[in-house]
Amino acid sequence: RRFPTVELRAETFNGSTHVPIPSDSSFLKALLFELRLVDEHVFVEQRDSCTRISHSSVHSVATAAGELWPVLAFHKSGLIYACVPLVEGTLEPRPPLLTISGLSQGLALLLGIMDYVSPSRKNEAELNTKIGQLRYLLIQACPLGTPLNTNIRSLNSSFEDIQEMPADKDQPAWRSSTYKGKPQVNVCITEKVKCIQYDQRDVVDTWQVYGAVNCKCDIEGSAPNVTLSLTLPTNAPPLQDIVLHHCVTSVDPAMLMSTSAEPLHDSVYNGPYKFPFIPPSDSFNLCYYTSQVPVPPILGCYQLVEEGSQIKITVNLKLHESIKNSFEYCEARIPFFNRGPIAQLEYKVSYGQLDLSREKSLLVWVIGQKFPKSLEVSLTGTLSFGTAGKEHPTDYVCTGNTAYVKLYFRIPDFTLTGCYVDQHSVQIFVPGKPKITASRELISSDYYIWNSKAPAPMVYKPL
Repeated sequence: RRFPTVELRAETFNGSTHVPIPSDSSFLKALLFELRLVDEHVFVEQRDSCTRISHSSVHSVATAAGELWPVLAFHKSGLIYACVPLVEGTLEPRPPLLTISGLSQGLALLLGIMDYVSPSRKNEAELNTKIGQLRYLLIQACPLGTPLNTNIRSLNSSFEDIQEMPADKDQPAWRSSTYKGKPQVNVCITEKVKCIQYDQRDVVDTWQVYGAVNCKCDIEGSAPNVTLSLTLPTNAPPLQDIVLHHCVTSVDPAMLMSTSAEPLHDSVYNGPYKFPFIPPSDSFNLCYYTSQVPVPPILGCYQLVEEGSQIKITVNLKLHESIKNSFEYCEARIPFFNRGPIAQLEYKVSYGQLDLSREKSLLVWVIGQKFPKSLEVSLTGTLSFGTAGKEHPTDYVCTGNTAYVKLYFRIPDFTLTGCYVDQHSVQIFVPGKPKITASRELISSDYYIWNSKAPAPMVYKPL
């Protein structure tokens, strides 16, 4: 698939260094040659010299008009996956790969296509059908040449609804199919909390929360208008670092200027957070945000001390009183790196149950769906280890007593910021009464509690 708009942008950006993409047959011939899938037994200096050893999937393909770079291509299970990402700047000298955002977008799209196609590679008829459908799926995945959804499997496969060219001139390119039926809107706010706790006087604990608002709007019409509002409780910290989906039609600029890099002050945007938009046909993330919440949901202390051939551990966890005490799951995992299997274990838990992994290198403390009334739980234990084998986990960071506990939890119908969607505030300018469903959740992400009896890697240390 070619995108004339992207090719025009490439010509504008690259200027005199621009190399146009040749015809499909010429490009394929040049790519097969570069990937050594033709003439592989013949030494060609341009391709096979030691200076051209490739350590990545980014290639330079020789064409009649010059060297076409970068070409992202790899060979997997008898199929070649390839794309030519846009470089937003000059090509001479060649910019570092990490600075080209189109490469990561292109790789994500190719991996999504591979995930969609590869399960059928042994059945030729099914494979041909899927490859035939790819053109229509790409209309949804990247209508204008920028990948909007790289999960190709999740896209709409009822192809009779997909229009290659919208019939209505007002229909935006991202609405690739039409819906018939009762209007309904599903909104889910997912907040993830990252945390690193040290329980040390001279080191500051850090935590951050970041959220995503996912929407699925089944609404008739070529360009329906929807307005959705995010609401915060009184005195709640404001939403910051807001990033919007391209379908949002207008927004207060002050909302986008509010950033967590600046300390909170009077000029911070406190809402209302209103988002008018024309929704795509499929599920999408309307916006992302962060917030500077005052406390982490679970405070912890971990102590690991080596006494001769034994290790003594103590873990204390406390749920903050402002947090909803109703979990889908909550567990603490305590790994033991660079040691053998756990040979002996004596322990006492005040709440929940303790399990030992099959490899005998990980303790899993299942706290369950609620903390007790005191909101505090504790674990003490003594362990000894056998001889280490190759299958036991190693870690260059966690050596000696440097170790951590990692928490995993999910709290349904709760957000750390208090952010929610008021169903009555959702406005849809179409006939009929729409069905609105709103949900929210808080999920742990990289939630670490380091051993306070040993030095730990520091994210932040005061001067």
